[in-house]
Amino acid sequence: MHYKVTGGKTLSGTVVTNISKNAAVAMLAASLLNRGKTTLKKMPRIEEVKRLYEVMESIGVTLDWKENGDIEIVPPAQFDLTNLNKASAERTRSIALFIAPLAHVLGSFDLPAPKGCDLGKRSLGAHIDALEKLGIVVSGNEEAHTYHIETKNAHAAEIVMYEASDTGVENVLMAAALVPGVTTIKFASANYMVQDLCVFLEACGVKIEGIGTSTLIVHGVAEINASIEGYPSEDPIESMFFISLAATTGSEITIKRCPIDFLELELYTLQQMGLQYSKGPVYLAENKHTKLCDIVVMPSTLVAAPEKIAARPYPGINIDNLPFFVPVATQATGRTLIHDWVYDGRAHHYMELTKLGAKMELADPHRVFIEGPTKLHAANVEAPPALRPATLLLIGMLAAEGESTLFNVYPINRGYENLHERLRTLGATIEAVE
Repeated sequence: MHYKVTGGKTLSGTVVTNISKNAAVAMLAASLLNRGKTTLKKMPRIEEVKRLYEVMESIGVTLDWKENGDIEIVPPAQFDLTNLNKASAERTRSIALFIAPLAHVLGSFDLPAPKGCDLGKRSLGAHIDALEKLGIVVSGNEEAHTYHIETKNAHAAEIVMYEASDTGVENVLMAAALVPGVTTIKFASANYMVQDLCVFLEACGVKIEGIGTSTLIVHGVAEINASIEGYPSEDPIESMFFISLAATTGSEITIKRCPIDFLELELYTLQQMGLQYSKGPVYLAENKHTKLCDIVVMPSTLVAAPEKIAARPYPGINIDNLPFFVPVATQATGRTLIHDWVYDGRAHHYMELTKLGAKMELADPHRVFIEGPTKLHAANVEAPPALRPATLLLIGMLAAEGESTLFNVYPINRGYENLHERLRTLGATIEAVE
C-alpha cells in the first residue's frame, strides 16, 4: 500500500486516540498465561496485532475477533509449535513476548528470532539476563535464526534490569506471574504498556506492588484459570502523532482520550517552543487506571527548543514520541537538536525529511540539527522500515505543498488503524493505493 498526499492544507476537527499497539500486543501474549477464557477489549486492527493473532492460531489457540474489536481467546489443552507460523512471527519483534508465557507450559522450545523494526543492533539482552535469574534460559541459534528456551527449576528472584527495556520488563512480569513467591524487579520500565500489563495481571489474580514506579514487586501464583477481561488503554504515541501534525501544519485539532501522564513532558517541551494548547478535565480509561484528557492544539508561532530534545525512561520524553519533534522543528524559528541516543541509526531515517526540503544536518548516527522555519515541498519517498520515522514523513507530506507519494506504508500500518481515513476526517487529502 502507498499513500498519495496533497499537502499544504490547514486541517481542523476532532480525532479520538485509538488503543495502544504496545499494550495490545503485551496483553495478547499475557493471555497465554490463562488456562481459561480471556477477552481483550477494543483491540486495534493493526498489522502488529494481526501477526501475533496468526501465530497464536498456528499454535492451537482459538481466537474470535468480534466486530466491536474484542478478541476472545481460549488456549488449547496443549500448545503445539510444530506448525508455528514462522512468516508472521519473523515480521514482528513482539514475538519475543511469547518467550515467558510459553516457557511455563512447554519448558523446552524454539521461537523464530524477532526482526520487527529495522532500527540497528537491538538485541534481547535485557530479556535474556533477567529471565535467567528466574530459571528461564534463552540462547540463540544464528544459523536457524531462532531462540531456544529452556525452563530449569523456575523460582522467584530479585532482579536488576541493566536496561529499562519495556518488552524486557514485560517478559519478566509474565514469567514472575506464574512463579509462586515474591519477585522484585528493580530499574523496571514504568512506561504505559508496562502499567497496562500490570493492571491486566492483577485482574488475573497476580498482586503487583509499585505499578508506575521503577521497582515492581510481583506476588506470583501457581495457576491462572478464570474468565478474565482485559482493557488495553489509549496510545500516547498516537496522541503525539496528531499533536505533532497540528503543530507542523498550523492547525487547530482536538485530540480526545489522550493518556496525559505519558505526554506531560512532551507538551511542556512544545510549550517552550511556542505551541499553544489547552487541556480538558482528567477522566479514567476503561481499565480504571490510565488517566485521560482531551487536548486542543491551536495554530502557533514556533521557535526552536532552548535545549536539546532527547528521550528518557518514563516519566521523560518517550523514545517513540521523539521523532514527532522533527517535523515540528522544521517549522520553528532557530536551530533544534534532536538526540536519539537509544536506537543505532534511527536518526538516518529522520534525514529523509530533507527530500521534502527540510534543512537538516546529521551530526552522527544519533544527533540531528534542524534549521527552521522551512517551507516544505512535495516529493515521492519510500517509507523507512521503522514505524515512527515513517509517520513523521507522512506529517511532513501533509505540511508540504503539492502532491507527494509515500511508498510501502506497511510500517505505518503496523501501529495505526485506517490512518488515512481518519486524516481525511480532519480535511487532509490522502488516499491509499495499491
